[in-house]
Amino acid sequence: MANAASGMAVHDECKLKFMELKAKRTFRFIIYKIEEKQKQVIVEKLGEPVETYDAFAACLPADECRYAVFDYDFLTPEGVQKSRIFFIASPDTARVRSKMIYASSKDRFKRELDGIQVELQATDASEVGLDVIQSRAS
Repeated sequence: MANAASGMAVHDECKLKFMELKAKRTFRFIIYKIEEKQKQVIVEKLGEPVETYDAFAACLPADECRYAVFDYDFLTPEGVQKSRIFFIASPDTARVRSKMIYASSKDRFKRELDGIQVELQATDASEVGLDVIQSRAS
């Protein structure tokens, strides 16, 4: 099932790990990478449930594109514990070819992950800061 626009398929593990994150909260985050030689999106890194947002942000390469999912827990102003699943595409500082492949594959890949609640398109690291996540969560 390759993406018509980019020719990228989505490895089954991508969906399985996302379902585990969503249903069982087995992971705090998942970082996905496009393997150009294999022409598919694969899981690059899984974050343990105890990992912080800073640990997640540190795993995102500064000059290479990635897709990521982060399960953000927070308290509402009323003191209610909530969670939002973020889909993050980053960054725009990568090589042009890489940016084009990721951009053309993003929508189809995101549709494979049923349950995304908030999407962030980050042009650089400042746009995926914890303050941005907090403001978009509520």
